[in-house]
Amino acid sequence: MDRFVLSALVQNHAGVLSRVAGLFSRRGYNIESLTVGETEDPSLSRMTIAVRGDDAILEQIQKQLEKLVEVAAVRRLDPDSSVLRELALIKVDATQESRSGVIQIADIFRARVVDVCAECLTLEITGDQNKVDSLIALLKPYGIRELARTGLSALERGPVSLPLILSLI
Repeated sequence: MDRFVLSALVQNHAGVLSRVAGLFSRRGYNIESLTVGETEDPSLSRMTIAVRGDDAILEQIQKQLEKLVEVAAVRRLDPDSSVLRELALIKVDATQESRSGVIQIADIFRARVVDVCAECLTLEITGDQNKVDSLIALLKPYGIRELARTGLSALERGPVSLPLILSLI
């Protein structure tokens, strides 16, 4: 099963997220990642949805999304021509003896230390999913206390944008 990323502009009002999520669950599709945030136009939100499936499943999902009244535009993002990023906060055990090792690993991945206490460090990392996964794997031996991931945020590279496509419709 391939992973697909959809970018959708939706009306920014109550209930839209529930309707979109319901569309997936009614059809038995699992959402791997879902991020939603207001756009430069306060009346619209951008949803970035990552799902696994084949081309037929993706086509069906995209058509079902386009049928929802609250959805202004939907576009499949090509990973090779898009910027895909994720933010993660990782709280990791860091004793006096292990702290420098954790910080060295964080530096290699350009992660930032955003909180320090006597027993642990909280790191912030932004990057593609593989980068985040790799940092987590290297930190596991130290002991990960907590982990929060945002899910994917994505935009197409270059001048193409959903608002531009929307204005042409």
